[in-house]
Amino acid sequence: MTMKAEEQLVEQFHKLYYSNGSRTWSGNTKWLGYNVLKCPLDLWIYQEIIFENKPDIIIEAGTMGGGTSLFLASMCDAIGNGTVISIDLQNTNHTDELPKHPRLIYVSGDSISDKTIEYINMYTYPNKKVMVILDTDHRKEHVLKELNLYSKLITKDQYLIVEDTNLNHPNPAGFEGPMEAIDEFLKENKDFVIDESKNKFYLTFNPNGYLKKLTWILNVIKHHVDGIIFYFFFFIFIASSEKLIYYERYIYSN
Repeated sequence: MTMKAEEQLVEQFHKLYYSNGSRTWSGNTKWLGYNVLKCPLDLWIYQEIIFENKPDIIIEAGTMGGGTSLFLASMCDAIGNGTVISIDLQNTNHTDELPKHPRLIYVSGDSISDKTIEYINMYTYPNKKVMVILDTDHRKEHVLKELNLYSKLITKDQYLIVEDTNLNHPNPAGFEGPMEAIDEFLKENKDFVIDESKNKFYLTFNPNGYLKKLTWILNVIKHHVDGIIFYFFFFIFIASSEKLIYYERYIYSN
């Protein structure tokens, strides 16, 4: 199968799966009895990230019914580390209906308000490994604000995950969404890179949405690779030249 044919097949299945949400992901995918409005393949990626990186704090912007919150808390429980802080404007309205877990904290408020950020900062003190998942208002302007705020909390090698980047890619949304916000964000922010390996299952609701924070050395390599390659070969050339000069002097002296 050609690359183009493969991409067309993936897109066709994506549209089929997404457009039949009542049968697949929207209200018919559950974790321990609670609705999870996600593609199960993305949830599998989440557990791989949590196991590999063992974040101390997972900030989830967008609680909805709490199914994903419970899933994340369950994964933290499985590895014996981590607390989930789930933020939503509606959390106070249906607290009794949300799942409970000792590793799960609910916050009621706007994800981009000063009050919410101040509260979150109480948990993200130094030496805490922080991971963030954004799934609230999907309009570009709002997502971009979230990216600029929460990117400051992410620690090295951890992930900033932007959900539902499949809006417009390939599912029409009628407005600029999360993918467009990422494009804008990465023009100015050089500390993150899209981890394309997280698209390995073909179907994902978050294409290009897995942003990994680089360590300082990887950041230097990523953004100065041309200069590094130049100086690498330059020093090889100098070293070789010195060896050649030494060899020529040896020949002539004998």
